[in-house]
Amino acid sequence: MSVTSRYRDAWESFWSEAPEGQGAVFWDAEPMLTAGRHLAHFEPYLLDPGLPMIDLGCGNGTQTRYLADRFPHVVGADLSTAALDRARRSDPAGQAVYRRLDAADKAETEMLHAEIGDANVYVRGVLHQCEPDDRQPLADALAALLGARGRAFLVEPTQAAGTVLARLAQEPEGPPAKLAPVLRHGLTPGAVPDDAVPEYLRAAGLTVLSSGELPLYTTEYTVDGARIELPSTWRVTGRGTG
Repeated sequence: MSVTSRYRDAWESFWSEAPEGQGAVFWDAEPMLTAGRHLAHFEPYLLDPGLPMIDLGCGNGTQTRYLADRFPHVVGADLSTAALDRARRSDPAGQAVYRRLDAADKAETEMLHAEIGDANVYVRGVLHQCEPDDRQPLADALAALLGARGRAFLVEPTQAAGTVLARLAQEPEGPPAKLAPVLRHGLTPGAVPDDAVPEYLRAAGLTVLSSGELPLYTTEYTVDGARIELPSTWRVTGRGTG
C-alpha cells in the first residue's frame, strides 16, 4: 500500500510554493521549542544512541539538522521531493542524508531498513496529516524501521488541537497567513482520536514505553501577539518493555 496520488500531489504543491527560510511555514518552529524539548523525553529510552536516527516527515529539514548536531547518522525522510530539495539546500555541509520515502509503502520502508538496519525514529505530527487508511500502514512501517533495537518518539496534536485549528480557520478576517496555504492545498489537519494512536502502535507490535503532554508550538501568532500553541501528546515506543 502507498499513499494516494492526491495526498502526494498536495504536499508536492505545498512545498513547491511555500516561502523559503526557517519558520516560513506554520509548523516550522525553532528546534529548541520542538525537537530539543522532545529529546529530553526521548533520549533516556534509547537502547543505542549510535543507531541511525530517522526524521520521518522531515519537511524542509529544520529539526533534521538539529538532530544531526546530536547523533552520528541522521536521515531526513519525506514524501515530497520539493521538501527534500529545500532540506538539502539548507544543509550545504551535508550533516544529514535526505531521501524520499513513502512511509505507507511496506516495500519502501523494508528496503530502507535493509540498507541501514535498526533505527531510532523521530515523528512529529505525521499521523494526523495522513489519510485515515494510511495510519495503520504508517505505524506498521515504523515498527519495520525500528526493528528489535530502535525506539521511536511520536508527537501528535490532540483532538483539542483540531478545535483550535477549526476556530482559526473560521476567523472573520480569514485564517492566519501561515495556516491559509495549508488549508488551500487541501492539507486539512485530521483529528486522530486521542485513544487511536496507542492502538495503531499496539497493532504494529509496539509498546508505549512513556507518554506525556506538551504544547506543539507553531510559527504563527494571534492578533494580540501570542504564539499559537496546539495541545499534543507524545509517546516513546518500541518493541518489548525495556
